[in-house]
Order: sequence, then structure tokens, then C-alpha cells
Amino acid sequence: MLNDKTVAVVIPAYNEENQILQVLDGIPTFVDRVIVVDDCSTDNTAAVVLSYIADDHSEIPPLPVAKRMIEQSKFNRADIVLDDIILKESKYFTPAYILNEQPERDRIIFIKHQKNEGVGAAIASGYKWCMDHQIECTAVMAGDGQMDPAELESICMPVVRDNIDYVKGNRLIHRSAWLVIPRTRYIGNSILSILTKIASGYWHVSDTQSGYTAISLQALQSIKIHEIYKKYGMPNDLLVKLNIAFCTIKEVGIKPVYDVGEQSKMKVLKVVPRISWLLLKLFFVRMWVKYLIRDFHPLFLLYHFSFVLALISIPYIVKIIKIMFFTSQNVPTLTTLAAAFLFISAFQSLLFAMWMDIQDNERLYKS
Repeated sequence: MLNDKTVAVVIPAYNEENQILQVLDGIPTFVDRVIVVDDCSTDNTAAVVLSYIADDHSEIPPLPVAKRMIEQSKFNRADIVLDDIILKESKYFTPAYILNEQPERDRIIFIKHQKNEGVGAAIASGYKWCMDHQIECTAVMAGDGQMDPAELESICMPVVRDNIDYVKGNRLIHRSAWLVIPRTRYIGNSILSILTKIASGYWHVSDTQSGYTAISLQALQSIKIHEIYKKYGMPNDLLVKLNIAFCTIKEVGIKPVYDVGEQSKMKVLKVVPRISWLLLKLFFVRMWVKYLIRDFHPLFLLYHFSFVLALISIPYIVKIIKIMFFTSQNVPTLTTLAAAFLFISAFQSLLFAMWMDIQDNERLYKS
């Protein structure tokens, strides 16, 4: 426990037989449970973890039972409905089973997916176990050894002490980031971080792709975990979901760790376009759900007004380009004025919308 609150670490793993032991060995003693989620590995990851569990004789404190019993009254129907919804959502998670012989007695819980779904699906399975067992702070550490266990406490403390909903490690603010992080990854991360700021509304978040995180039980209960994006876009998708749920967020500086034996399974040139398209869709989801359906805000109109004006200006701009470069005629004054008016109006509306967006979400970022 940490600050008298239960702490668990979710470790998504896929073909990490060479790295997983050093990760498990480094988990601090204040962690109550470690949930390793094997995303249907094809190597000996399962055998290595099960052997480690068999040799582990850590004394563990009891946790609340998975099934929650709520005493019915006229004031808590909403809690009962939420509990029922969470139970019904179990069928939407990746099919998996627990390989522990006595999971209630083990500190390390080993969950194995029946099919490979991606790192996001593995984290979602771990989140579900922690939510079912009422873990108050759930951290995520990769199974490839790229996260320093000594920094776990600083990641978890804002959740257990300050009641922050979600904490992310930030590698980019470390002075060595440009030198340690592979150049392609650094640039790709920076591009996605900019796009994620716009899509998520968390404008002050810098290292959006960092997987070293901690989340509160309340935040887990406020979102649909089973709908988290299953692949590498999971951190970006989760940020949007948390913002829609008005969850607070904080970044903590961490070291970038590379060349520790990990083998990257992410192809940056394929992932960046895919996540960029995902973020475009998520932006409109946030606009419609948060700023129209749940709580109307003028920035919804300003954003969409800017997009409409920009679309209307395109034919005028195309016409001007055709006349300037493919004919000897002069561009009609009315066409020029129309294009300029539409473009300037669209740009101004976009800037005002972004400014309102930043101001409205300022309350959710905690320094």
C-alpha cells in the first residue's frame, strides 16, 4: 500500500521472455498486486512468469472480493445500475483466463489472452481486474524493461495523495531526451503529442505516448474500459475518454530508457498515420459528446463554423490558383474578396475555439 491506499501494477506483455523477469524483480514492495497480461505470446513468456509465481512467497494483504454487494436504498439506485453495467460489460473484453492455481493467495496475477489483440487490449484486461478488486491506484509498466521501477512511487503519489485521476510520465522534459530517444521516435512522438493535445483537450500534456501511467479507481469507473483502443493508439484514445469524463491529469518527469534489451514491435511510419486518423475521429467525438450533449459550450459552434467556412473557401481558392497559373486572365476581384473573407473568418473562428478549449480544460491539468 501507498499512503494507506491499495496499489497495483498492470504489465502488458507480448513475447517478453527475455525481459519480463527484470521487470518483475524491480517491482517495489509497496505494490499490493502485479497483474501480468500475456497478449497470446508465441514464446516462453507464460512459462517464465508462472515459474516466477511458483517461487514467489511474498506476504500479501487481503483485497476486497471481486463481487461487490450494494445495499439497496432509495438513494443509491445509480450505484446499483453502474455496478450492473460494469458486470454486463465483461463480455466485451478480450477472452482470457487466469493461470494462477490460487490467485487469491498470489501477489502476481497472470492473465493470458486467448488471442492476440494488442497492447491496449492487454492493459484493458488488467484495468478490469483492478477495478473488480477495488484497487485504488493502478499503474502501468511495460513488460520490456523500459520503465525504471524506482520512479513508480512518483507516478503513483499524485493519485493516492492528491486525488489526481490520471498521471503520465513525461520523458520529453528530461534534458537527455533528444540524445537518448531514437530520432524517428522522438519526432513521431512530438507529432502525435501535438495532435493529441487538440483531440483530447489536455493542452498541457507533452509526452502523450508515454506508457508509464497511474490511474485512480474513480477514473476507471467513469469510462468504458472495454472500448479502449486495442493497439498502439491506446494512450491517445484513453486521454480523450478521460477528458470527456472531466478527469484531472498530471505529468511527472521520468527518464527515457532505451537499449536495455527491448525489441520494439512498433513501426513508427505505420503507426503515426493510423493514430493521426484515430485522433481526428476522436476530436469530433469529444466535441459532440462533451460540448454539445453533456454540456453545451460556444466552442462547439466556433470549431464547426471554422470548418464549414474553410470548406466553402476551397472552391474559391482552387479557382484563383487555376486562373493565376493556367490562364493569362486576371483574377476577379469578387472571387479574391470572397476567398480572403472566408479564409480569414475560418482562421479567426478556429483560433477563438482553440483559446476557449484551452481555457475550459485548464482546470483539469494539475501542475
